[in-house]
Amino acid sequence: MSGPNIDKVLVSILQRRYKSITEEMSIALARTTRSPILCEAKDFVTGLYDAKGKMLEQCENLPILAFSLGPVCEYIIDYYGDDIHEGDVIFHNDVFSMGNQNNDVAAFKPIFWQGELVAWSACKGHQADIGGAVRGGYNPEATEVWQEALRIPPIKVYEKGKLRKDVWDLIFANIRLDIVAEDMRAEIGSCVVGERGIHKLMERYGVDTVEAHKEHLFDSTEKMMRAEIREIPNGVYQGESQAYYDGKNPGSVYTIKVAVRVEDESIAFDYAGTDAQTTGFVNGTYTSSASATLLTFLQMVNPDMPHNDGMVRPVSIDIPEGTILNASYPAATTYGNHLCPNNADAIMRALAPAIPDRVSAEWNELLCSLTTGLDTRKGEPYVDIGFMGLKGGSGAIQGMDGYDHIGMIDASGGVLDQDYEMFEQQTPHLLKQHELWTDSAGPGRWRGGLGVITEFVIGGEDTQVVTFGDGDVEPAFGAHGGGEGALNTIWLEYPDGERYQCTTKDLVRGVPSGTLYHQEAGGGGGFGDPRQRPADLVAREVRDQVISAEAARQHYGVALNDDFSVDQTETQRLRGEGK
Repeated sequence: MSGPNIDKVLVSILQRRYKSITEEMSIALARTTRSPILCEAKDFVTGLYDAKGKMLEQCENLPILAFSLGPVCEYIIDYYGDDIHEGDVIFHNDVFSMGNQNNDVAAFKPIFWQGELVAWSACKGHQADIGGAVRGGYNPEATEVWQEALRIPPIKVYEKGKLRKDVWDLIFANIRLDIVAEDMRAEIGSCVVGERGIHKLMERYGVDTVEAHKEHLFDSTEKMMRAEIREIPNGVYQGESQAYYDGKNPGSVYTIKVAVRVEDESIAFDYAGTDAQTTGFVNGTYTSSASATLLTFLQMVNPDMPHNDGMVRPVSIDIPEGTILNASYPAATTYGNHLCPNNADAIMRALAPAIPDRVSAEWNELLCSLTTGLDTRKGEPYVDIGFMGLKGGSGAIQGMDGYDHIGMIDASGGVLDQDYEMFEQQTPHLLKQHELWTDSAGPGRWRGGLGVITEFVIGGEDTQVVTFGDGDVEPAFGAHGGGEGALNTIWLEYPDGERYQCTTKDLVRGVPSGTLYHQEAGGGGGFGDPRQRPADLVAREVRDQVISAEAARQHYGVALNDDFSVDQTETQRLRGEGK
């Protein structure tokens, strides 16, 4: 390589600096946004990209967004050509120009140094509203994109450092909630933090040195990924899964098919044979589906690998247009991010025979809800995605139990999303119950992660409840003899005692104040024979109400005394150890 000599220590320093800049961007965004979707659930991603739009590093707060910025950055570069200037800020959400979901709105800022375009900073976050027919953006009745959202193809809201007030007003005149404009200002601020970080690097090391070491970083990361792929036996591995009910045709089932081709140091994911797109809103975009493919595969390789362009070079993804994972214009696609669990199931079923120690049992399937309405305490509308209640358990893997209450595979977060008090401040609802669900996890030598039960009393006026997912149809399957997790459900109990069972693609209007909302999010699948799980551990989990005494006996072959100690004689009989 011509140019500056490569200092491998500096390569490592730059990689960590890129990462820390994206983390600084993430902190800035979390601290300056107002919507709990962003400031609590951190449903956003921040990233840095080189002058050609290639990924330098990212901070993936929500996995499904992890690879959704790079393709858009490259599209924007091609779209504007030479008409990119210092001080520009560009918004984008359009799913038919490499966007992943309408509500996920991105801000991009070109970074110049001494008059030369050297990089981009960008962030993308799920906005509380994006126009369309239904407040909050999820419209199970949609059949085309205009019924879902305001489309924002690449558009400059700042040009050469000056706000384009007409453009800004046009965008936000078509969005219901003022909080969205405030959160997009926070996204712009996050991009400025990224710009400052890159400027400091250029000031310290110079453009030539940074560029040369960047290329070496890409090459080194590529070698790391190729080494990981080499550990997978060559071959073609087939997997498939199902998505259930498109919101239009009860009982409808759609199949996702993937052929994973491993050849020496490269891997290809081919979705030929996947079912055609639906007439409803259960469709994905190429970007959302490809991001899901990558994040699933990354769970099977070295977690310390840098996330940059070198990592994706040995990976190819072919998703035919017109399929449920890559719907053609002008299809409704807001649901697309939530096809990730179905996509992940197909990939894991394909690769499990090849790398059984790297593939987990299946995670809890998605069943989510969104409540919108008028908070009469404040006289203001609100939108809330029920992150707290949707978080089932992850699948177990060889050597480790699944994580409790972590969420679906594309949006894993943790118990702190949402904070109980903030939930009651940001919505007019009253939380009644939120706790881990006994026996919800799939049994196994390593058990699945537990799911949760959530209940709250709906307050306010003009309330709508939107549900989406298909986690009440198919449980999280176990692996290598492990059992399946519990199914999901959502129901409403109205003040008069009538109970309404929500479907998985539902829009319930006019929900009265005082209605009880009840949600069960199941656990992940278990891994390995449950009767090989240490009996003392099973006994402790019965005491802690992770497992019931009945399940311990039935699934794990463990009998207990009244003081939760193991009944050794009966346990040996149940497990067949005394024979």
